[in-house]
Amino acid sequence: MITAKHFRKSESSQSLDLFKTRSFSAMITVSVKWQKELFQAVEIDTSQPAYVFKCQLYDLTGVPPERQKIMVKGGLLKGQKLMMMGTADEIIKAPEKGPVFMEDLPEEEQVVALGHSAGLFNLGNTCYMNSTVQCLHSVPELKSALIQYSHSGRSNDVDQTSHMLTIATRDLFNELDKSVKPVAPMQFWMVLRKKYPQFGQLHNGVFMQQDAEECWTQLLYTLSQSLSSTGSSENPDTMKALFGIELVSRVHCQESGEESSETESVYSLKCHISQEVNHLHEGLKHALKSELEKASPSLGRSAIYLKESRINGLPRYLTVQFVRFFWKRESNQKAKILRKVDYPLELDIYDLCSDDLRKKLEAPRKILRDEEGKKLGLKASEKSSGSKDNDVKMSDAEGSSNRSGEPSIAMSEEGVPSDSGTQMTGIYDLVAVLTHKGRSADSGHYVAWVKQESGDWHMAYICMYKARILPK
Repeated sequence: MITAKHFRKSESSQSLDLFKTRSFSAMITVSVKWQKELFQAVEIDTSQPAYVFKCQLYDLTGVPPERQKIMVKGGLLKGQKLMMMGTADEIIKAPEKGPVFMEDLPEEEQVVALGHSAGLFNLGNTCYMNSTVQCLHSVPELKSALIQYSHSGRSNDVDQTSHMLTIATRDLFNELDKSVKPVAPMQFWMVLRKKYPQFGQLHNGVFMQQDAEECWTQLLYTLSQSLSSTGSSENPDTMKALFGIELVSRVHCQESGEESSETESVYSLKCHISQEVNHLHEGLKHALKSELEKASPSLGRSAIYLKESRINGLPRYLTVQFVRFFWKRESNQKAKILRKVDYPLELDIYDLCSDDLRKKLEAPRKILRDEEGKKLGLKASEKSSGSKDNDVKMSDAEGSSNRSGEPSIAMSEEGVPSDSGTQMTGIYDLVAVLTHKGRSADSGHYVAWVKQESGDWHMAYICMYKARILPK
């Protein structure tokens, strides 16, 4: 630091006032002394404010303008030596560690940072099994129900292989939750083949590719048996509440006039694909209508009956299978329908429900529409519930299990699954997609896509939707 003892007080007070009182027609050059450094030939534009000159000095010395004190000895500024006092800012040091981008992290750290679950090793054409497991693993209520299932929980109603497959599923889910590295599902695969030998078929000594929909259906059926057995859970209808769909059907014969009704419980809806089907909703409507041939008591022979079905009970998770594979007689093998069918992120199945179920859904739907309207500054609507996709926005139900980890799902008397504080609306959010790449049912590759915060969806084979529910 240089002191001002060699300068008169009156001279130091002049400082940069000379810029204000005198104008020059040309640039002037001065030298500036700061600490032990001397900067030669510093040009000053006297037509500019003094702050501009201070900025020049800041570039040279690193002393901010507000800390600068400039003293001049003498009168005119022309070739003189200026003295500047002030402390420079601390030099900014380069960070010891540079920025690390997500894609540069090791795979294990990426899994943790993105919140993804661990992957599954392909054990040899087991992509159909792996993709099924990953989709079902995304259902927290199912994991909670499996936690309650113990090794000693098997009852006389459940065979040993079903019991072991349920245990293997529970253990595999736990391993996926705890691991950040890919998991080898060897034990699960061994028990699956023991329970369902068709998944152990060999061709030239290699395990064959199998249908993911068959694996999905068989696994859900096994879990429904085990989790509904005595002592396995406090709620015997866990799988039914999570995935079961109640259908009521009208069976009519136009030729004889006979008519009857049927009820059945299924674990998925079918989307039939034809030249007229471009959207999932159209395929679902087609699948709920079918023709069947059976014996007619009044005619005394076989006749054609028309079967029309409606949904009469809703699950928490709605599974939809796109019927892409069919048996081709000409080539005597399974073929794949490659037609593109659009499917929404939000699926409203209100118009696929029975009249009784629609009445039960109307009140919750109207409440949700009014609540959403209030958020947008709209007045409450008097109109009843509509039936188009994406017509209602509502909050997703979080905390699907209680603090003890037990499933909080129960079937109400109305056939609508609910816990003690929610109501169904008939609207579902897409949470998982299982896709198949390839042109043959006996080859290709299956992939599971579980929804994170955002993401793209692909040509679907199985879709799983989660219900949007209304708090009571």
